[in-house]
Amino acid sequence: MMPARMSSRSLIERLPKMRGRYSENAVLANTTWFRVGGPAEVLFRPADLDDLADFLAQRPADVPVTVIGVGSNLLVRDGGVPGVVVRLGRAFAEIRADGDAVEAGAGALDLNVAHVAAEAGIAGLEFLSGIPGTIGGALRMNAGAYGGEIKDAIVWAKALDLHGRRYCLTPGRLALSYRHCGVPEGWIFTLARLQGRRGDRQAILQRTQEIQARRTDTQPVRARTGGSTFANPPIGIAGGLKAWELIERAGCRGLKRGGATVSDKHCNFLINAGDATAADIEGLGEEVRRRVFEQSGVTLEWEIRRIGVPAGPLARGVAK
Repeated sequence: MMPARMSSRSLIERLPKMRGRYSENAVLANTTWFRVGGPAEVLFRPADLDDLADFLAQRPADVPVTVIGVGSNLLVRDGGVPGVVVRLGRAFAEIRADGDAVEAGAGALDLNVAHVAAEAGIAGLEFLSGIPGTIGGALRMNAGAYGGEIKDAIVWAKALDLHGRRYCLTPGRLALSYRHCGVPEGWIFTLARLQGRRGDRQAILQRTQEIQARRTDTQPVRARTGGSTFANPPIGIAGGLKAWELIERAGCRGLKRGGATVSDKHCNFLINAGDATAADIEGLGEEVRRRVFEQSGVTLEWEIRRIGVPAGPLARGVAK
């Protein structure tokens, strides 16, 4: 249920008339890879960039805005998301090769960007084939895998602030570092230019296929999961151990809470075994953090983005 402070109907009546589509009490669970969570008070799918900018400029100032992509690294809490959830559609998913660079909308899948680059003979962006999600999400967390990060390739990114003002941001303004972006949280990325280099098309395609095969072999990609749960500790912390190694040492592989479990295949992944709630998943993650801290003194930081409000206390217990 949405908080009593504002009903969905009273909110939608206060929103500006746009060319895009509003939906009240919109189901979000089906859009996230975990397949859990409550509804959006209002979901807005803007028709295009101008429509999104106009919405942000005209919306009531007290209405919160949350942007989501394909939900690959997202946990929506069971109580849902108050305010307006913005989901970028086809108008934000275009991809275009330009010389030895690629321009991609924030709604474009990382994998599709890697494929377009490969087909155009552009090397250096193969790492994107190992990252689930969209370019907008990848920018927000400086996503990386298999030897590459967004910060290694970004030329510029375009974004809107919460007033609909437009910006073209250089790498210095983006302030990208490990799983971090310096752009204010409420800003919405819309387009990015990624730099590659000329290469052999067949060799690039082979590299993307190898990355996808390796990901399938080492991660529970066919499970209801949300990608890597925790960021690796900073260099120099925990003796260079990665998050999964700390979780393993703390005895958390296979740990369960309600319908959620720590993956046996890769223990930095939490899985919805079929009937998990968002509270089960988040509670299990917090239990993993507690056990890792007790065992190693390291505090793991969430890499999965958690949004919305809880439906109630985390009631179900943890079991091995």
